[in-house]
Amino acid sequence: MKLDDRSQDESQDQSTGDPQVFRGSNQSGLRDYNERLVLSMIQRSGAMPGVEIARRAGLSPQTVSVILRSLESDGLLERGAPQRGRVGKPSIPMGLNPEGLYSVGMKIGRRSADLVLTDFLGNTRQLLQTTYRYPMPDAIVGFLKSGLASFREALGEKAADRISGIGIAMPFEIWNWSETIGAPPNDIAAWRDLDFAAEIAQFTNLPVFIENDATAACRAEHVYGLGRTYRDFAYFFVGSFIGGGVVLNHAVFEGARGNAGAFGSLPIRLSTGEDKQLIDVASLYRLEADLARKGIEPARIWASPQDWHDFPEVLENWIDYTARHLARAALTVCAVIDFEAVVIDGAFPAEVRTRLINRVRENIVDLDQRGLFPPVIAEGTVGRNARAMGAACSPVFSQFLLNTLGGLSQSS
Repeated sequence: MKLDDRSQDESQDQSTGDPQVFRGSNQSGLRDYNERLVLSMIQRSGAMPGVEIARRAGLSPQTVSVILRSLESDGLLERGAPQRGRVGKPSIPMGLNPEGLYSVGMKIGRRSADLVLTDFLGNTRQLLQTTYRYPMPDAIVGFLKSGLASFREALGEKAADRISGIGIAMPFEIWNWSETIGAPPNDIAAWRDLDFAAEIAQFTNLPVFIENDATAACRAEHVYGLGRTYRDFAYFFVGSFIGGGVVLNHAVFEGARGNAGAFGSLPIRLSTGEDKQLIDVASLYRLEADLARKGIEPARIWASPQDWHDFPEVLENWIDYTARHLARAALTVCAVIDFEAVVIDGAFPAEVRTRLINRVRENIVDLDQRGLFPPVIAEGTVGRNARAMGAACSPVFSQFLLNTLGGLSQSS
């Protein structure tokens, strides 16, 4: 499973779920699935010796030994320190080699774009950001092109050849939001007919994987955060526009059209009787508008590093208003699927996230919960870069890992 041995058909697959692996149909397909299984178990649970991998996966020790040698030879795994103190020869845990592969993830937002280079463990090796009044295709593609060149130069030629692909996290149908993001309709309409993958193919042959930005953020939380704690959870990400994602049975559920967890479209009835969507009452663009009305530069909420201490009154009002609607939305989604948790994260400082979560918990207690098991309201762990981090996961999962391990992921 060397980086340069991936099939062309598979590398062009735009999905981020499990690839089509024909288990047992032939030796090549079976070996591919078992390699992914072993890599996924180690990615999920950490380094472990071959005998433990064999026990959890239900494979023979001989089969696991062959797989581990192959993956080590390919540079995807590395040996840990021998574990002594037991009868027999010391066991050697095998873990992911951080430099075994790299991945590029880009988040395209309404006010900024983030570009991240991650290693096999999900560590951020480089992070670049650009801001704008509204996103335009030429500027975004140019940012990606220059950023990718910067990443390759920093890695060096040999390591750069181990970049597995590019993940793009962006809002679906971005051209429909021209009024809300303050963009001229004729300008933002350029996104409608854009073939993003074709544009990127003009300067790199890396495979490209495109998914909804909130789903990407959910994937990052699933892989690097609370996905190890909860089997099923609903996920809300509060960005310029709020969005969401769904995790079922330890796997991100994307839906038939990749739009599962479109919680921003949940209908909301205001106290005035007016019908709105959650996106209209629980998004950061509302905070931007509130700041502008107070004569405070709204672009400052996107600056890095984030410091939101200078507008306490405006922020407090936004948290209070947003939390009330988030509490209702959290209970609503649990009426459809019995989620054990609702995870909330966003593009704000960690202390703001904590305040918002606490306020949601206070509000949900006062709501009518008859017929429901109230979910745990959990604080997300990835934070502002969740969408770019999730995008970077896409090439790795599509080519090297399994989207879910089911019960295996929690085996002891």
